[in-house]
Amino acid sequence: MSSVFLLISAVLVTLASSARLDHLTGFGGGGGFSGAGAYSGPPAHFENVNNGDGTYRFSYDTPTGISAHESGSPRASGPEGPAVTAEGGFSYRAPDGQQISLSYTADENGFHPTGSHIPTPPPIPEAILRSLEYNRQHPSSDNGAYNAGRNYRY
Repeated sequence: MSSVFLLISAVLVTLASSARLDHLTGFGGGGGFSGAGAYSGPPAHFENVNNGDGTYRFSYDTPTGISAHESGSPRASGPEGPAVTAEGGFSYRAPDGQQISLSYTADENGFHPTGSHIPTPPPIPEAILRSLEYNRQHPSSDNGAYNAGRNYRY
């Protein structure tokens, strides 16, 4: 009985280890991702370099125009040792036809993306700008503490 169990287990392990998983990544034949920008072949270009000292770089381009690149190295000191700083970017064509391109840096101060498609805040109203300038030129003498009615006449 136990030899039959071992034989069946060995056959199942062999089948599982020889199974192709290309359909899950979209890089192999037969299927893959569907929808806009779908492709079923390998990347047109792929590079992945890890130097073993914390420095690295990677890049890839797909036949459908998706591309990405990044490089990084441990440069800045962080609370848990050297922090890796990185710079890179990616681009693709959105379903509406717009070319999306984003560049970024990431360091001890956070992630800093730039791209024309990123929303920007509206301009600060002129009245608020004047108020901020007035406050800058006339700092509070009481350390910012609230004092109800101090500046009001009744």
